Amino acid sequence: MLHFTREEFEARLRNAIAAMRDRSIDALLIFRQESMYYLTGYDTMGYSQFQCLVLGADERLVLLTRSADMRQARLTSTIEDIRVWVDRSDSNPGLDLRSILKEYGLAGTRLGVELDAYSLTGQRWEMVKSALDGFCSHEDASGLVNRLRLVKSPAEITHVRRAAELADDALAEASRLAVPGASEQDVLAAMHDAIFRGGGDYPASRFIIGAGERAMMVRNFTGYGTIGANDQLQLEFGGAYRHYHSCLMRTILIGQPDPTQVSMHAACVEALHACQNATRPGATFGEVFDVHAKVLDAAGFGEHRLNACGYSLGALYPPTWMDWPMLYPGNPIEIQPNMVIFMHMILLDSQRGLTMSVGETVLITDTGCERLSSMGVDLIVN
Repeated sequence: MLHFTREEFEARLRNAIAAMRDRSIDALLIFRQESMYYLTGYDTMGYSQFQCLVLGADERLVLLTRSADMRQARLTSTIEDIRVWVDRSDSNPGLDLRSILKEYGLAGTRLGVELDAYSLTGQRWEMVKSALDGFCSHEDASGLVNRLRLVKSPAEITHVRRAAELADDALAEASRLAVPGASEQDVLAAMHDAIFRGGGDYPASRFIIGAGERAMMVRNFTGYGTIGANDQLQLEFGGAYRHYHSCLMRTILIGQPDPTQVSMHAACVEALHACQNATRPGATFGEVFDVHAKVLDAAGFGEHRLNACGYSLGALYPPTWMDWPMLYPGNPIEIQPNMVIFMHMILLDSQRGLTMSVGETVLITDTGCERLSSMGVDLIVN
């Protein structure tokens, strides 16, 4: 059930261990599901509970998880040493983790910890921290595997390209069904249907959809509506394949377009093209954001734009497909070949109740970037 060769997983582990040794870290406590999937192929939704993958600088690897995920780990990963902590009212998996570390001879050593992990709640971290205090030193190493995940391998890019094709299929369905009287849920159902029938996966984020006033909210929310005769439909969604994502964003207009929205669309497209032209190896994430801001400000829409205009994409798990780093002012992270970045140009005019968004995913090349969508960015009016 591995989606990459064992040789690729071995290379990823070697790179992670080299990064650990550069920081004089003797072992890494991995809590992010994305890191586990990247390094070993381990694929589960069990990260809602406590689990930890321990990677030693001596190349030893052990997973501490629950009994429900033991077989999952055996079938989907390269991990051979799998330990189980037992569910009971007084369970403290932090102590189980310390026992493993003691067995591995890691007492008195220096550990790195993925503190930035959805599964490592404050309560769970207190269990781990109290177990580690006096046993060994530890430091935040949340970015160690994250940085390795940023640049995609050829095999990963193949999955990203398939995700982009699925996103295009979903947009085609939305464009077909976004007509007066249509249910937002019918549109959503058709979009997800296109992705699953195409061999795709559950996306890591919920799709954003909203007509009328609901189009002003660029977050998923419950309580779906019906598209009106003269309306706007906000869509942000992504194709997912083997957990790799490629995202799109569009505002579809229904009926007679408002001239202001036509201008908003033109500004968004201009900003998107300018950002894509500025996106090349050596540029920074902050510099790309600045291009977005400059174009939208010059078009007179500065007060309606957001404070970020995109982020990296990769193999992500719920609750979000938003990966590190983001496109925001001053971000110094340099763009490198084979990164995958989703750029969204979003305008929200609350006074007029008008929105317009255009977004798509690009692959960084040696000289610039490549659009992964085959869909155009012309204004969609039904």
